[in-house]
Amino acid sequence: MPPPPDLDTFRAEARAWLDANAERKPEVTTADDEVGWGVGDDDVAVFLNLGEEEERARIEAARAWQQAKYDAGFGAISWPVEHGGRGLPVSYLRAFNQEEARFVTPNPGELFPTSMGLVAPTIAAFGTPQQRDRFLRPMLRAEILACQLFSEPGAGSDLASLACRAERDGDQWVLNGQKVWTSGARFAQWGEALCRSDPSLPKHTGITAFLVPLGAPGVEVRPIRQMTGGSNFNEVFLTDVRIADELRLGAEGEGWRVGLTTLGFERDHSGGGGPAGGGFTRVLALARHLGRTDEPVVRQALAGLYARQRLMQLTTRRAAAALRAGQTPGPEGSLGKLLWTEGMRRTSDVVSLVLGPRLVADTGEWGTYAWAEQVLGAPGYRIAGGSDEIQRSIIGERVLGLPKEPQVDKGAPFAASRRAG
Repeated sequence: MPPPPDLDTFRAEARAWLDANAERKPEVTTADDEVGWGVGDDDVAVFLNLGEEEERARIEAARAWQQAKYDAGFGAISWPVEHGGRGLPVSYLRAFNQEEARFVTPNPGELFPTSMGLVAPTIAAFGTPQQRDRFLRPMLRAEILACQLFSEPGAGSDLASLACRAERDGDQWVLNGQKVWTSGARFAQWGEALCRSDPSLPKHTGITAFLVPLGAPGVEVRPIRQMTGGSNFNEVFLTDVRIADELRLGAEGEGWRVGLTTLGFERDHSGGGGPAGGGFTRVLALARHLGRTDEPVVRQALAGLYARQRLMQLTTRRAAAALRAGQTPGPEGSLGKLLWTEGMRRTSDVVSLVLGPRLVADTGEWGTYAWAEQVLGAPGYRIAGGSDEIQRSIIGERVLGLPKEPQVDKGAPFAASRRAG
């Protein structure tokens, strides 16, 4: 394998390709050279709020952009070569992302990061050679998109209490149950599902993971209307869905381990993504525009928001370094996820303080009422990716060494629980 190009050469190649294939964002000339007030779109929504046709058009645009990047060698930069990537260090990925941020590109929403950043790495970790050959390149090229089928109406925070059943029938499995809060399911072709395959075992052990084709007979996807107005979430009903054993992900009964690995990627991804719902620099620009940066209370709130954002970034980098060293996702992901959701909550608080009545009055003024969607959407991420309460339990037990939460059903067969009925 030839040695990788030096980082400056790679960055220049990426910039040249982006210049030839995308439109540059308007140049920014503010004091901090990061956010230009009144420049571009003022959308800071945490969750997209689009109609059906708009959403499909966005997904197709994002798909085309990912395929163009992949074909040019920029769509799977840090993935191993054998899985269709370039095998470059993550520093190259960061360099490309920095260059790409200067251009107008389609919004990938939640489904693309879930498919390529959560499900695909799980297949790489647990999939058979045939599954890796079948799924990884098409996923990285966005030819197929996959969602998570984890949460259930009666097993949200306590995911191990899931009751969706998987019964073996020769070389097939029959799935029955309901999943909920599934981001992007309406537009995905596949789902990574955790199902109860042996209810006679304790709840953490009788679980098996599957790759479920969402176009199979018996699969029904229904959108869930959110208070932000959109329908990013969905509920998925599985009724006598038959899938081949070759779509089992990992060993039978190993589903809890598979699911934890996916959740580890999710928490690291959640804590390491961009400033969903607007970041510190956008809030600072707002405060400057309204002339409130000299007020002591506002300055204190801005300083606290900045400190939290920097702490989140450093924690995320530490977790990423551990992954590059070959370690599996650990409690750092939970800490990063908590910092991320806390950052969004604090962003809502600071914006509410700075805007006052402008937050709820749609006057058409750029960058003001748009924050209402951030305030409405931010609470959702305190549940998504594992609730904040669960993250605190993980940190308390695995980092601080505190006693585990009492488990009255520990070691008992799942069939003896109320959820089994």
